Amino acid sequence: LEMEENQITLDSLEKGTDNSAFSFEGEKRHYEEGGGPSSESHEERREGKGRFSSYYRKALQPASKAKHFCKTHAKVLRRVVLGLLGVAYLCYFIAACYLNFQRALALVIMTAVVVFFICWGIFKKHCGAKVLLLLRPIGKCFQKSWPWLKWLLWVALLAGLIVWLVLDTGRNPEQLISLGGFCFLVLFLFAFSKHHGAVSWRAVFWGLGLEFLLGLFVIRTTPGTQAFQWLGDQVQYFLSYTTAGSSFVFGNTLIEEVFAFQTLPIIVFFSCVMSILYYLGVMQWLILKISWLLQVSMGTTPTETLSVAGNIFVGQTEAPLLIRPYLADMTLSEIHAVMAGGFSTIAGSVMGAYISFGIDAASLIAASVMAAPCALAMAKLVYPEVEESKFKGKASIRLSKGEERNILEAASNGAATSVGLVANIAANLIAFLAVLEFINAALRWFGEMVNIEGLTFQVICSYVLMPVAFLMGADWADSPVVAELLGIKIFLNEFVAYQQLATYKKNRLMGLEEWDGNRKQWISERAESITTFALCGFANLSSIGITLGGLASMVPQRKGDLASVVLRALLTGICVSMLNACLAGLLHVPTQVGDCAVFFSNTNFNSTSYTMYTCCKQLFASSVLQNGTLSFTGSWAEQAESVLWLRECCTHYNYTSC
Repeated sequence: LEMEENQITLDSLEKGTDNSAFSFEGEKRHYEEGGGPSSESHEERREGKGRFSSYYRKALQPASKAKHFCKTHAKVLRRVVLGLLGVAYLCYFIAACYLNFQRALALVIMTAVVVFFICWGIFKKHCGAKVLLLLRPIGKCFQKSWPWLKWLLWVALLAGLIVWLVLDTGRNPEQLISLGGFCFLVLFLFAFSKHHGAVSWRAVFWGLGLEFLLGLFVIRTTPGTQAFQWLGDQVQYFLSYTTAGSSFVFGNTLIEEVFAFQTLPIIVFFSCVMSILYYLGVMQWLILKISWLLQVSMGTTPTETLSVAGNIFVGQTEAPLLIRPYLADMTLSEIHAVMAGGFSTIAGSVMGAYISFGIDAASLIAASVMAAPCALAMAKLVYPEVEESKFKGKASIRLSKGEERNILEAASNGAATSVGLVANIAANLIAFLAVLEFINAALRWFGEMVNIEGLTFQVICSYVLMPVAFLMGADWADSPVVAELLGIKIFLNEFVAYQQLATYKKNRLMGLEEWDGNRKQWISERAESITTFALCGFANLSSIGITLGGLASMVPQRKGDLASVVLRALLTGICVSMLNACLAGLLHVPTQVGDCAVFFSNTNFNSTSYTMYTCCKQLFASSVLQNGTLSFTGSWAEQAESVLWLRECCTHYNYTSC
């Protein structure tokens, strides 16, 4: 009976009852059985316990009052703390600008952007409704005039574009090839459209217009070029911090000599940082702002726009997680847009790896940003909306957030998640390069049967895709190399293609001879820029499985729908990257070498560079050898040291005058 009374049940635990064997009553019974002074001990303990509780309550009274005060005046205290922090930052900002304004220029720009959005948010909250009420008569008048004003605006824009193209391409006629390639690709995608009569031309023209304006700002305007160059430099500088962690784990020797330890840790670091930014809400804020701009201008639904905007920063399977609750109810056209956005861009984590190869950071960032409106436009051209979307006109879509409880957990989860990505990249590189070598060996064997020497996968791609490379704007001499890299990107992956492009760029910057026998050692700066944009996307055959697997795990009931649109989305993604490349070719401005005489006067000719190669070629072209007499034409004839410089150039490069 006593054992039954002392048993612990789940009900007693839930109600907070302790084991009776260890309770005060159990202790009393134990003392009574042992003949101890149970009654006296009981009274003394109760009295001591009461005094202790009284002291404890008195000691906690100040803390309880402070807690109650903080709860009551939480808003006031929050404003005071924010005010003090604001004053402290203002003092720091003034001191930084006073000491060295040029050094603090980046701080000024970032502060101005943050202050603008804070003021805009406050203005919208307190004055937005009043301003809309005041502007309502103007809005009604504008709506009445819009039917004819719209056409007037389109005609003015078209006329301005034609005039600009005539003036701009007059100096560089080769840009017209890129323009022709751009138009051809748009018509090609229209030919493959699912519903030709249902195309939303507003979405198409606005998307292409935004892409063109972004390209014009980044490539042609001084503020845009400087801003993206600065951003690219900061990203490179930021990624260099990876060395601190990777050198500690692997040692300096491995990270300097072995590719895996040099490049792949960057993905771990970048993934960790992105996870922290998601936890803080920075990425969600950025994605919402970009998607709002695309949605308002192009008239697309919030779900597909959010996913495409997210692809600027994250990968093809991570971006759809932002709209995971809505995937089950999305139309086929919206799902196609989500897939096309994933194929058209690259993730920020692997972008860090490509930058570490030596690929221009500003071009990669610009390509990812430009791809978002273009992908949405081409997705609506290839697979127009013919169903009624449940999300059309929906005011807001709630973004999915992580489940991390603090910033340390977010950082840890980001680093841990990247391990799978790093392993996947390493495994794919091993597999694809091995498969490529096997294919090349097989093709060489088949080629030798009919006396064709050196037949490889790259050679086939260079011939098949050479017209496409030429249409994008590459010179005819560079087109085989660009086509080869394009084929590697489509049939293998862009990681291998960027690695080979980095080798070509390194050879050019080192000032190597352009041709080594029949093999081209590097391509022109224009072709490099075009190829950088053309390769910037996950549109390759291996990505089909990644995309289908990622989306099917989120909405398994729609596997059939996903499989039905994935090939169209892949084609759209490939063409979007090519359209970006055409724009890069159209807007490319050749880099001016400068005064070669001044360069030769200040160089020691111990090592070669691209500038030396270019200047030596100019000197070779101006040299004339007649009857054993060497002379020079143009500005080189006025230089007393031309013969000496020619002799130095001949030590590095071969030419008939040498």
